[in-house]
Amino acid sequence: MSLRSVAVIALVIPLGLDLYITVSADNPLTAAPLSAATIELEQRPSNALVIPLGLDLYMPVPADNPLTAEKIDLGQRLFNDRRLSRDGSISCQSCHEPARAFSDGRAAPVGVFGRTGNRNSPALINRGYGRTFFWDGRSPSLEDQVLKPIQDPREMDLTLDQAAARVGLDAVTISRALASYVRSILSGDSPYDRFVNGDRSALSADEQRGLQVFRGKGDCEVCHAGPTFSDEELHNTGIAWRPSTRSGQGGALADRGAGQGNFKTPTLREVARTAPYMHDGSLQTLEGVVDFYDRGGRPNPNIDPEPHPLRLSVEEKQALVAFLKSLSGTIREGRP
Repeated sequence: MSLRSVAVIALVIPLGLDLYITVSADNPLTAAPLSAATIELEQRPSNALVIPLGLDLYMPVPADNPLTAEKIDLGQRLFNDRRLSRDGSISCQSCHEPARAFSDGRAAPVGVFGRTGNRNSPALINRGYGRTFFWDGRSPSLEDQVLKPIQDPREMDLTLDQAAARVGLDAVTISRALASYVRSILSGDSPYDRFVNGDRSALSADEQRGLQVFRGKGDCEVCHAGPTFSDEELHNTGIAWRPSTRSGQGGALADRGAGQGNFKTPTLREVARTAPYMHDGSLQTLEGVVDFYDRGGRPNPNIDPEPHPLRLSVEEKQALVAFLKSLSGTIREGRP
């Protein structure tokens, strides 16, 4: 099997090896040189983790939960196991559908017995690179985060002891397996990634103009930074603020988020597949999101300093949306 057919769009890191590879600054890995290679692989490792083009080759993994093929496989089974919900009606996948970049297309998820959740289901792609988890950043690790929906009365509504008894595994094993599987859910190799790695035809002229707006006048990179297009920080953009309808002054937060109406920056990868948007699913389209930020968010007492009126033209808005759609690429999950 040639490297051309395996790694033009990805670098394959076998499980058991460090996910960090030292690459010199004057010779970064790109798709173009790899595609010209004639290296032959006798056998592609069956337990390889594929890092798509565009993502950091270093993924932090806890020392007490190293990635193994067995844990990824177990985690994938548990992710789809309806026994982890009280009435047996839902699994993790019910709110994180692969076809929707592991989101669910609803403003708020529907849990057991038809109960409605409090916030929009975020896309689970590239969460192995995350530093904080949930919209309010309340979980410090994937191992902690993956157990919360099982225990949430609005979602799966089981105690950890009940969940463990149903699947015949202890809670630590469930946690480590689910976290390992989620780390395997990766998105990259988008037209944007190919463009910045040397393929100048990968983005259309309109998408390239949108990239210029994203990096310049739009100030999008202030928060949507790095390979995952998220700074993993908490921000108040005013999306949760509800102005007073009587006096035109004052107002209140519909959701306090992490305390002052601040919520974690979501990834923009696969954003075209993950509508509706924001923590409450209140914006239905990318055009609506762009309009919200073009207005400078929604003023409130604790708004971050970054949001400000952008005064984008109609053409700039259209180009920005076109660029955002170019961030959809290849989604990989589990083992190859």
